[in-house]
Amino acid sequence: MVCHYIVKGRVQGVGFRWFVQREAYELGLRGWVRNTLDGDVEVFAAGSEEQIRKLHAALARGSRGSRVDAIEQRHRPEAEGESLQAFEIEGAW
Repeated sequence: MVCHYIVKGRVQGVGFRWFVQREAYELGLRGWVRNTLDGDVEVFAAGSEEQIRKLHAALARGSRGSRVDAIEQRHRPEAEGESLQAFEIEGAW
């Protein structure tokens, strides 16, 4: 299963991307997380249905200091997840 998320709320400057990376890594997902210019966080993840369900729950819970107001989720074609590697933070230095 491949999903694209936009997480809205207080999710930048609070360690949210690192939280997502850790959760995704522990779940064995492939993909990436990054900040958007709009102040949201974008997540693209591939894995089993159960792994994706657990990631969604983690996104809703959020990191310490974050506040998740809304999550937009879109299922993507399986082919879009084939080239994904180990879960990483994009745009981090």
